[in-house]
Amino acid sequence: MAQSRIHRLDDTVVNQIAAGEVIERPANVVKELVENALDAGADRIEVLTGAGGKSLIRVTDNGSGMDAEDLGLAISRHCTSKIERELDAISTLGFRGEALPSIGSVSRLVIRSRPRAGGEAFEIAVDGGVVSGPRPAAGNPGTMVEVTSLFRSVPARLKFLKSDRAEANAITETVKRIAMSRPGVSFTLAGSDRSTLDLPATGTDSQALIARIAQILGRDFRDNAVALAAEKEDVRIAGFAGLPSFNRASASHQFVYVNGRPVRDRQLSGALRGAYSDMLARDRHAVCAIFIDTDPRLVDVNVHPAKAEVRFRDPGLIRALMISAIRRALAEEGIRASTSAADAMTTAFRPGSVPGGGPPQRASSASLPSVNAPLDFTNGLAESGQSGFAGFTPSAAVAEAPPAQEADLGGHPLGAARAQIHENYIVAQTEDSLVIVDQHAAHERLVFEALKNALAARTLPSQMLLVPDIVDLPVEDVERIVAESETLAQFGLEIERFGPGAVAVRATPAMLGEVDAQGLLRDLADDLADGNHALRIRDNIEKVASTMACHGSVRSGRRLRAEEMNALLRQMEATPGSGTCNHGRPTFIELKLSDIERLFGRR
Repeated sequence: MAQSRIHRLDDTVVNQIAAGEVIERPANVVKELVENALDAGADRIEVLTGAGGKSLIRVTDNGSGMDAEDLGLAISRHCTSKIERELDAISTLGFRGEALPSIGSVSRLVIRSRPRAGGEAFEIAVDGGVVSGPRPAAGNPGTMVEVTSLFRSVPARLKFLKSDRAEANAITETVKRIAMSRPGVSFTLAGSDRSTLDLPATGTDSQALIARIAQILGRDFRDNAVALAAEKEDVRIAGFAGLPSFNRASASHQFVYVNGRPVRDRQLSGALRGAYSDMLARDRHAVCAIFIDTDPRLVDVNVHPAKAEVRFRDPGLIRALMISAIRRALAEEGIRASTSAADAMTTAFRPGSVPGGGPPQRASSASLPSVNAPLDFTNGLAESGQSGFAGFTPSAAVAEAPPAQEADLGGHPLGAARAQIHENYIVAQTEDSLVIVDQHAAHERLVFEALKNALAARTLPSQMLLVPDIVDLPVEDVERIVAESETLAQFGLEIERFGPGAVAVRATPAMLGEVDAQGLLRDLADDLADGNHALRIRDNIEKVASTMACHGSVRSGRRLRAEEMNALLRQMEATPGSGTCNHGRPTFIELKLSDIERLFGRR
């Protein structure tokens, strides 16, 4: 086949190619148009859709508007009012000047606009790349953009779209993500393919943001979140992070913003996982709304055509600040239970309800290994002196508290122990609630935190290899690993360069036992390439510590005395993160007295 000569593509094909990069589905169209409205200073935005955005998308705003000359430029590629010559300090949501011409090349596009400062309204239309107008029209101050018959000129793209419902849901998610960071703007999303979503403006004061977040994530999040505030150098982090026990099955409830721009960034997602690493189960995800503000010159938003990713000049600083902000906020909050667990418990207690979960899983009753546990159970199992009904053996032991302990009831968040149920659950009483504690899960967290503190206080012991293990790696990976050799030595991993493309492993952490040195080094190299700074080995060590804590904690089926139960409660109150065990399960559930009274019809 003879090679054709190089030729210039016509504008329509160029715009369709650009549309393939910017416009993947109807939700991308909505994102671009809503961002344009926000950049124009709108405080009221209305979105109307049909057939999941395939047949109709109409975005109306009350922003600054455009005159006839600007309308003509707006549908031309690389025409924008948002940047001049530099790309190193972008402060607007949009800036490429490609969205409108790209949309017009794959649909019928109509723009009607009137300057807010005064003047007449004009309308311009683009049908498959063919422009008509601008011409005079009737319109209110602001801009209306209507997109119909999306992808009709590229029918192959239509085949890859999902159902109308799925596309409508994607548009809803897009609008919510944008609206989260703009509490002073009202958003309305309506159409024949959906129920109306109305997000009125919540204001501009300090409570406006959490009010907007509650509109999107629900009041439950507001009741189960802690405020974040951290600042270092030119980076500021604010927002709200959900309690570990308030979690979801997917990461769709994680909202992260950089300078007001919603982003889905792999490094930021990794920082979130790191912040909750020993607080959530493997298949659960935290709920959060985090806002990162930094100098625009320190972040590159021109990474992806859809502007969904960013690149930081110092990603390590961002990661460390985010993790420390979340962990510090959770630690300062102290012991706190998720209200969702209490709601589920209340529902289960209502007459006629069927609990959703099965019976509690009981841990093995194997003997305890030699682990320095925070509690000292020196007297073994407490004998049950409880009297019972004839022929009935009770599974609850009453904790006989001295009268003086009643005066201390209000001074402790978890109250005083009153009984032990089924040799695993401690029932405690506070001034206004009933608390049920899983003794194994709670003590597991205490032992785990004690082990982590011990690991952080000293260099870990290592075991020398009789013959050094030589691991072949790419030269760039060798450079990254050798640069972290001092940090790795603190964890018991001793390495040194072995030629330009290899690393010699001379010792491994004793706590890990037999180690696949080659697999560990390769995983470590991948983590360092992502800017995670020797986290792989730390994660492996903490997994061992978690296993030791599980086997070294007080087991289910062990009868405890009153002083032992109260000692456990007091240590829980003094230990950060003790609301969940290191596997992510809640350690206690608190049921308010008002909820109990409602169950019995007293309220």
